[in-house]
Amino acid sequence: MSYNNQRIAYGNTLVELGKDDPRIVVLDADLGGSTMGKMFEQAYPERHFEMGIAEADMTSVAAGLAQTGKIPFTNSFAAFAAGRAYDQIRQTIAIGKLNVKICGSSSGLSDFGDGATHQCVEDMAIMRAIPNMTVLCPADANETVEAVKAMARMQGPCYIRLNRNDYENVTKEGEPFKIGVPKVLKDGHDVAVFATGYMVGEAMKAAEELEGKISVKVINISTIKPLNAEAVLEAAGDCRAIVTAEEHSVLCGLGSAISEVLCKDPRPIEFVGVQDTFGCSAHNYKELLDYFGLNAEKVKEAVEKMAAY
Repeated sequence: MSYNNQRIAYGNTLVELGKDDPRIVVLDADLGGSTMGKMFEQAYPERHFEMGIAEADMTSVAAGLAQTGKIPFTNSFAAFAAGRAYDQIRQTIAIGKLNVKICGSSSGLSDFGDGATHQCVEDMAIMRAIPNMTVLCPADANETVEAVKAMARMQGPCYIRLNRNDYENVTKEGEPFKIGVPKVLKDGHDVAVFATGYMVGEAMKAAEELEGKISVKVINISTIKPLNAEAVLEAAGDCRAIVTAEEHSVLCGLGSAISEVLCKDPRPIEFVGVQDTFGCSAHNYKELLDYFGLNAEKVKEAVEKMAAY
């Protein structure tokens, strides 16, 4: 079944996985109606734990459940999942290499109405800096389904960030998901655009608008960590310049991760992302994205700038 919302795709996939694997349990911190943990609660009430507004407690309980052989998925807004529970994630889950899956819902600017306190543009930076942590940022709902399945199969700590809003899929339904493997969605030879999450679709739009003027390669980076350096260099190919696009701070996110790899094969690079600032409230999601320059037009401008090198 195809979805156009990552949260719905996530909730339904958890229910599907729960049918075949009784080890899967789900924990919510008073936000099950937003994270879609409520879907799992309705299907398997005995395997769903409502922890209240207590993310640190939820995370510690998940660690305990993992030590009994369960596969716990914890859920909250990204700002709280990665921020409020950081100490418990680091000290217990990551150091202990426990099999806990952490979902940062309503990530980036996607909770447009609630402002800086509920938006999170630094969660990938936080989580990718933690040893032993896998960090996923699927492009759309289709990829979310397969990414969640991959999370459940893998052993060890994993963080996934999900968008709150509906938007079109850019990946194929049912396409196998391999953690750590970049995917070339459009070939090109002038400028390579490495994009993640919502910005993959915007990168594709920019590439299409530039067709016949600049040859743009678009690469979907749905695994922020571990990032396969050899695969990234291969994807960059002979492109003379690079653009990265993410709904995240330009500091320590996708742009930084790609730069760390490309230092072995340096070339000009431009970051499209949030410029070291917090989010703010808006009337709708598009208004906020445009305000922060997270759209196809800004990707296009970055590509045109880099193509001049």
